[in-house]
Amino acid sequence: MQAKILSPDKLIFEGTCKLMQFPGKDGLFEILDNHDNMIAVLGKGKIKIEMEDASKQFFEIKGGVLEVGNNSASVLVE
Repeated sequence: MQAKILSPDKLIFEGTCKLMQFPGKDGLFEILDNHDNMIAVLGKGKIKIEMEDASKQFFEIKGGVLEVGNNSASVLVE
């Protein structure tokens, strides 16, 4: 899936991944390739991105909003 993480100041991440884990308001949740459309409010914590080669990247956030659709995820973070 295509993924993009944006802050008010800059593009933090853009690329293809197989899994993303988010700190939701009610706990952690994950999305995978071809996830159904959704919008979610994110809390404080870490976003984990697992790449196709199984490497992982982590991004610390204070909160944000996630939109998933058409096999892509867009995240606006603080």
